Amino acid sequence: MGRRSGVLEFAVLGLLHDAPMHGYELRKRLNILLGTFRALSYGTLYPCLKSLVAQGFLVEDNPDVEYVPATALNGKRSKIVYRLSAEGKQRFEELLADSGPDAWEDEHFGVHFAFFGQTDRAVRMRVLEGRRSRLEERLERMRNSLARARERFDDYTVELQRHGLESVEREVRWLNELIETERSNRTGRTGPDAGGSTAAGPRKTSDGRGQETGSPDPSGQPYDRPGRSDQER
Repeated sequence: MGRRSGVLEFAVLGLLHDAPMHGYELRKRLNILLGTFRALSYGTLYPCLKSLVAQGFLVEDNPDVEYVPATALNGKRSKIVYRLSAEGKQRFEELLADSGPDAWEDEHFGVHFAFFGQTDRAVRMRVLEGRRSRLEERLERMRNSLARARERFDDYTVELQRHGLESVEREVRWLNELIETERSNRTGRTGPDAGGSTAAGPRKTSDGRGQETGSPDPSGQPYDRPGRSDQER
């Protein structure tokens, strides 16, 4: 199975783990959840669903109703509702526990992070630390490339490479915060001596004001840090 199809399988199983849904609703949820699948088409989703059904991971309710693609004229949508089988739940748990190198890559990491709320803490730590290690390797290559670009390319090309470098640096800082939060929660540490903010307190900004930093996630969306209280939100 290709890398992109594997990511889609994981995302589909994870969403259906929460509740059964029909293909139209599932596609909407995928487009909201995964930035890399904003342009996800029925032509991509339905072959994945049929494959998961054939493997025994999904069950179709109302399978006698044939899917007719929606058009401006017929307005029809699938009436088939997909739900996880027992084998599908087991498959999702296996994917959820995967903390190997594939989980550190761009698309896989985003899906793993989306389901961190259902992931064992030890697995979360391995994925976060692996992702940070992978990005630190990327940073070294990008810095070397930028140094060469200043001598060989025009200012706009150099600026584009610098922008990419700064984006990776921001993600590394964000990962450092997440890892420290995981470690603090695991050891039960709180307060300034824990090496970070308290579980419910605001994090200080660089100018010392008591405001939430709002570190972004890799897709550019504000990150809702674990342990934030209703007052912080």
